[in-house]
Amino acid sequence: MQEKTINAGIVGGTGYTGVELLRLLARHPQVTVTAITSRKDAGTPVTAMFPSLRGFMDGLVFSTPEEAKLTDCDVVFFATPHGVAMNMARELVAAGVKIIDLAADFRLRDTAVFKTWYKLDHACPELLEEAVYGQPETMREKMKGARILGMAGCYPTSIELGLLPLLEFEKAHPGTFDLEHIIADSKSGISGSGRKADVSLITAEMADNFHAYGLKGHRHTPEIEQQLKLFAGTENVKLTFVPHLLPTIRGIHSTIYVRLKDASMELDLQGLYEKRYAGEYFVDVMPAGSTPETRSVRGSNFLRLAVHRPGNGDLIVILAVEDNLVKGAAGQSVQAMNILFGLDEKTGLDMPALIP
Repeated sequence: MQEKTINAGIVGGTGYTGVELLRLLARHPQVTVTAITSRKDAGTPVTAMFPSLRGFMDGLVFSTPEEAKLTDCDVVFFATPHGVAMNMARELVAAGVKIIDLAADFRLRDTAVFKTWYKLDHACPELLEEAVYGQPETMREKMKGARILGMAGCYPTSIELGLLPLLEFEKAHPGTFDLEHIIADSKSGISGSGRKADVSLITAEMADNFHAYGLKGHRHTPEIEQQLKLFAGTENVKLTFVPHLLPTIRGIHSTIYVRLKDASMELDLQGLYEKRYAGEYFVDVMPAGSTPETRSVRGSNFLRLAVHRPGNGDLIVILAVEDNLVKGAAGQSVQAMNILFGLDEKTGLDMPALIP
C-alpha cells in the first residue's frame, strides 16, 4: 500500500458534492486537500462557509482556479457544472495530474450526443477517447491506469448497478430478457438538484410534495443507455427513465422493471445477484423478499439491492437505494481515487449509514 500523502484539489467546492468530498477526504488517512476553488468566494475560509468542518479543514481557504496551483496536485476532483473540467483537462493532464470529474464532461463517448444534450462542443475530444466512465464495480481494471475518470451520475449508478447482473447474463445467454422496454422509476432527494437559490426547491414548495420531472428527456438517459448496451453486448437496449423529486434531503430509490421473454423460465435471480456482487464491499444484495430503504444508506457509500419476481411471472423488479451525494457522487469518486493510487477501496469510506 502506498505510504505517500496524496495532494488533492477540488474545483467547485461550495456545492453539496464539494462539501461531501471535503467531509470524506477529511478522514482519509493518506489525503491532504491542498487546493479548493471558488471564484465567487475566493478568500473565504472553508470552515467559515461550512462550520461542520471546523477542526478538520482549518486553514483551507477558497481561491480562484488561477491561484490554486492545481498543477501541483496529484489528483483534482471537479465538483462543477458540465463544461468546466473539459476546459481545464489538457493543462492538468500534461502536468501529470489525475482528473476525477463528477460532472458530465467525460461520461458520453460520442461528442455529437454530448452536444445534443449539453449544447456544447466538447473541448478535448482526444482526452474523451481515453477517459474511463463508470463505477469502480463496473470499470475497476480500466480505472487503474486511467488519467481521467468520468464518474457515473447518481441516478445512473443506481440503475446501472441494479441491472448489471441481468445484462451480463443476457450477454452470455442472448434473448433471455426484453431489453427494449426497460423501465427505471427513480426518486431523488432535493440535494440532487444542487446548492442553489431556486423557488421550486424551497421548503414551502417541496415539503409534503412529490412529483416527476424530465419526462421529455433527461440528460442521464443517454449515459445510462450507453453503459447498458456495453453490459449486454448489444445496441438493442432502450430505457424509459422517469425521475422524481422526493421531499427528503438525501437518497435515491430506483425501481427497475425488466421482463423475461419466456415466463416459464426458471432463473435463480437471488443467486445471480449474490454471486455477481459477492466481492463488492459497497454493493449489498439484501436477503430475498427485502425492500431496501433510503435511510439504510444515508451518509454511507453503500448501495443496497433487492430483486423480486412477483408471482414468479415474467416481470423482474429490482430495487436499488443509495445516498446520492456519497455512492452517487463524492463517495464513489473517493473509492475510484483509491483505485488510481493503489489503495484499499474502503480507505476513508468504511462507515455505516446514519440512523435516524
